[in-house]
Amino acid sequence: MDFSKSMAVAASGMRAQTERMKTISENIANANSTSPVKGADPYRRKVATIQPDFDRELDATMVKAGKPMADKSEFRSRYDPGNPNADKQGYVKLPNVDSLVEIMDMREAQRSYEADLSVMESTKQMLAKTVDLLNK
Repeated sequence: MDFSKSMAVAASGMRAQTERMKTISENIANANSTSPVKGADPYRRKVATIQPDFDRELDATMVKAGKPMADKSEFRSRYDPGNPNADKQGYVKLPNVDSLVEIMDMREAQRSYEADLSVMESTKQMLAKTVDLLNK
């Protein structure tokens, strides 16, 4: 594998993980929101997706962020009869976002990003060593 190909593959991974972190950040930001309209569903958690993307020019499989998918799990509910969005029993529907799961997903995305960054750094160092050897 040549240097430009490894850099391109790592860069595609970094872009995909950045999009994944944006989706996770949106989930965290909306974890405790309620519906803006009484009786409607609150924010629904989104799950980031990553898809393979073959680059014919480089003859390499890259990755790209896919369209986030809606998590179909049940909404949480909290007893809060004073809330304007409460149902007749006094319960308010809350998003199906678990902050702990989101934090763990964010950590995994961050580590994947760092691994791609490490590939970029190693490739850069190998390229510099190659140039040094050619100049001697």
